[in-house]
Amino acid sequence: MHVWSQEVTLRLHERSGSITFSLPRAAWGLGSMATSSQSVEKPVPLEPQPEPGPESGPGRKHPSWQCLVFFLCFYGFMAQMRPGESFITPYLLGYKNFTQKQVTNEITPVLSYSYLAVLVPVFLLTDYLRYKPVLILQSLSYISVWLLLLFGHSVLHMQFMEFFFSLTMAARIAYSSYIFSLVHPAQYQRMAGYSRAAVLLGVFTSSVLGQLLVTVGRVFFTTLHYLSLAFLTFTLVLTILLKRPKRSLFFNHIEPAPGGGASPSELDQMHPGVDGPSGRKLGGMRLAAWTLVRMLRELGNSLQLPQLRLWSLWWIFNSAGYYLIVYYVHILWNVVEPTTDSTKVYNGGVDAASTLLGAITSFTAGYVKIRWALWAKLVIGVVTALQAGLVFLMYHTKSISLCYVAFVLFRGSYQFLVPIATFQIASSLSKELCALVFGVNTFLATVLKTIITLIVSDKRGLGLEVCLQFLVYFVYFVLLSVAYFAAALGSLWHSRRDRHQPEPLAQELSSPLKEKDVQALNLQDGALSNLQPEATTLAPEDSTWAKGPVSRELSDSRELPEAKA
Repeated sequence: MHVWSQEVTLRLHERSGSITFSLPRAAWGLGSMATSSQSVEKPVPLEPQPEPGPESGPGRKHPSWQCLVFFLCFYGFMAQMRPGESFITPYLLGYKNFTQKQVTNEITPVLSYSYLAVLVPVFLLTDYLRYKPVLILQSLSYISVWLLLLFGHSVLHMQFMEFFFSLTMAARIAYSSYIFSLVHPAQYQRMAGYSRAAVLLGVFTSSVLGQLLVTVGRVFFTTLHYLSLAFLTFTLVLTILLKRPKRSLFFNHIEPAPGGGASPSELDQMHPGVDGPSGRKLGGMRLAAWTLVRMLRELGNSLQLPQLRLWSLWWIFNSAGYYLIVYYVHILWNVVEPTTDSTKVYNGGVDAASTLLGAITSFTAGYVKIRWALWAKLVIGVVTALQAGLVFLMYHTKSISLCYVAFVLFRGSYQFLVPIATFQIASSLSKELCALVFGVNTFLATVLKTIITLIVSDKRGLGLEVCLQFLVYFVYFVLLSVAYFAAALGSLWHSRRDRHQPEPLAQELSSPLKEKDVQALNLQDGALSNLQPEATTLAPEDSTWAKGPVSRELSDSRELPEAKA
C-alpha cells in the first residue's frame, strides 16, 4: 500500500517562521474531502533539494545508498533479537517464584501506567535530541530490563523492570523517525518497507530461536535471558556507531539559504503583531511551538472528515483492547497449562506464528478493493466480532493448543486492519499531520488502556484474576462490535434511502405557465435533465459524500449544455 505516495508537502521556512502547505488535489484523489483549512498559501522560494542519500556536509565522503540501507536494517533486526522475551512470564512464575496474583495485579499493571507517563516526554525528547540519544536510552533500558530479570528478587525490582520496558516501547518511534531524517524524501517509501521488513524478520527470528533453544536445546530460561542480554549489549554498540542527524521535525532545522525567507506580508499573516527583523528571527523552540499549534489547528479542521473520525476511533478503542490481550495472554497460558516442564512451553513458537500471520494479513490488506466509505463500518464490525469470539475461546477453553490458535488468529485479525486504517488516515492528510494523528491516537489509546487496567487488573481496583479479566475483555469487544454494526446499518440505510429519493424540480418552476413550457421542452428534448439544478459534486469512491448524495441521472444532466434549455 502506497501510504506515503501522496504528493502532500509541508515546507517550514526556519528563518522567517512561515509555513507553506502545498496540496495538489489531483495527486490526492480526494478532491471533495479536502477541508477548508487545506488551502494553498502564497508560494515562497523553495530551498534547493539535497541529493538522495544521507545528509550532506562539506568535504564529507558519503557511504553508498546500499550500505546505509544495510546498516539501518541490520540495526533494526538486531534490536529485536531478544529470544527470552516470550518466556518472561513463565520465568517469573516458575524460576523467580512470584505468585500469579503478584504478576497479574502488581507487576504487569505498572507497564501501562509507566508507558502513559513516559510516552509524551520521550516523543518530545526524540525530536529535540535528534533521535540518537533516545536510541541509546532504549538500548540501555533494554539492558536494565534483563539485568533486573536476572538479578532482581522483589516485586519492586520487577516493577522497575516494567518501567524500563515501557521506556523501550516509547522509544520505538525514534528508530522510524531516525531513518527518515537521514535519507532523501524520494527514498522514504522504500526505507519504510525495508525497515518494517527488518523489524518483523527480527521479531520472527528471535521468537523461533528462543523456542528452538527451549524445546530442542533444552536451554533453561535463565540461560536464555543471558543470551538476550548479550544480543542487547551488541545492539548498544551498534547504536553508538549510528550517525546523529542534524535536523528533526520540530526543534532542529537546517537554516535555509540566503534569500529564501518569506516576505513581510507572509510574516504578518503567520504571526500577527510581530514585524521587523527581530520578529522574523524566531528561535527553534518558538518555531516548534508555533508549528505544533498550527498543526493542531489543522488537525481540528481535518476531523470533519467522517473516514478520519471512524478509523481514529477504531485505532483508539481496538488498540487498547488488543494490547491488554497481548499483555496478559502469557499469564492466561500459564493458568490453562501451568509450567511444569519448560521444554513444553511454546510461547516463542506462538509469538513467531502470530508475527508471521500478522505480516501476511497486513500484506493481504493492501489488495482489498472495496468502497470503504460505504462498507468500512461493516468490515470493522465483522473483524471486531471475530476478535470477541476468539477472546471468549481463550477465556473458556481448557486446551492450551486452542488457546494458542485463538491468540494467533486474534493478532492476525488486528494486523489486517492496521494498514487499512493507516491508509485511510494518511490519504487525506499531509505527512506531518498524519504523524500527529497517529501520535494523538496512540496517546488516547494508552489513556483508555490505563483506565481499564486500573479498574480491572490493579489490586487497588477490582484486582480480578486473569480469567475473569478475559471475560471483561470479551464483553468489551462485543460492545464495540455492536456499536460498529449499528453504525454500519445506519450508513447502509441512509445510502439506500438517498439512492431512491426522488429528485426535486428546479425552484424556478413555480407557475403553471412555466410547467407547461417544461412539458413542451420535455417532449422536444426527451428529458427534463437540462432543467435540473446544479448539485454538489460526488466524492471519489473511497471517500465520502462532499455535501450530499447526487443521483446518477442528475450527475449526467450536468454534462448537457445549459443554453439548450
